This record gives sequence, C-alpha cells and structure tokens, in this order.
Amino acid sequence: MKKKYYIQKSPFIVPTNDGKLIEEHFGLASDQNSAISIAHMVAPPKWSEPFQTPAFDEYTYIIKGKKQFVIEDEVVILSAGQSIKIEKNTRVQYSNPFEESCEYIAICTPAFSMDLVNREEE
Repeated sequence: MKKKYYIQKSPFIVPTNDGKLIEEHFGLASDQNSAISIAHMVAPPKWSEPFQTPAFDEYTYIIKGKKQFVIEDEVVILSAGQSIKIEKNTRVQYSNPFEESCEYIAICTPAFSMDLVNREEE
C-alpha cells in the first residue's frame, strides 16, 4: 500500500550568487509540485533583491531576525514571530538591510517559478 505522506529529507538547494540560502522543501524544483512551494530561507545581513511583481501569493513567516518589504510604496519591517501575506500581482522588494541574518519560511501559491516572479532588471 502506498504511503499517504512524504518526508522531505533532501530539499532542493537553489543556487544563488548573493549569499542567500534557499532550501525548497516542496515545489517545482524539489517535487514538481506546481500548486504550492514551501522554502526555508536565510538572508544574510545587507542582502537585497530587485523589485518584482509575482503572479503568485506569497506568505512569509519570520523565524529570527528582521526582514524589510517595500510593498508598492510602503515600507514594512517584520520581526521574528510575525508573518505576512502579499497578494499576487503586487510590486514588492525583499531585503535585509540589518546587521543580523534573517531566517524565514516562504510559501507561494501557485509554486514559485522564475516564469512567474517577474523580477525587474537592476
């Protein structure tokens, strides 16, 4: 009988060149799930990425440290224990302008993909 659960023992480590750790536990890269992606992330101090307007809802839960969000024209800073949902088709920039690493969980529905993130050129 097929098991009705799957334990992820080897998440997909997304290659990055900005010092950010991305471990996708479920999603397109790890288990070909296009409906949802769940990733564990660590953003180093002073990290940032370009603005983007994703075609997916993104939920972020902060485990430790702080993370800055520029959502349209509003700056929002979350600390450990806080969470946020950013609706799809919203222009957003993620960064960690602070002195300590930020560890968090990101959940995207549908799953994160480079085809859906719509990152702006720097």
